[in-house]
Amino acid sequence: MRLDKFLKVSRIIKRRTVAKEACDRERVSLNGRPAKAGAEVSVGDEIEIRFGASTLNIRVLSLKESVRKEDAESMYEALPQ
Repeated sequence: MRLDKFLKVSRIIKRRTVAKEACDRERVSLNGRPAKAGAEVSVGDEIEIRFGASTLNIRVLSLKESVRKEDAESMYEALPQ
């Protein structure tokens, strides 16, 4: 699954275009390296997202094409900083 699509489906970022812009501005890292929007995400990957002054570190637990809002958080786990 593409990185920008994962961020949207998991509801970490609200819209796919915003997720793509975050990747283009190098605010998203995949396994410690800056990632493009089209980078492939797989289970076990670690993603770091920088929102202004804060940083969110997550580990991918599952990949689904669509999920209900209540189940979106089951796609990842937050990692300590």
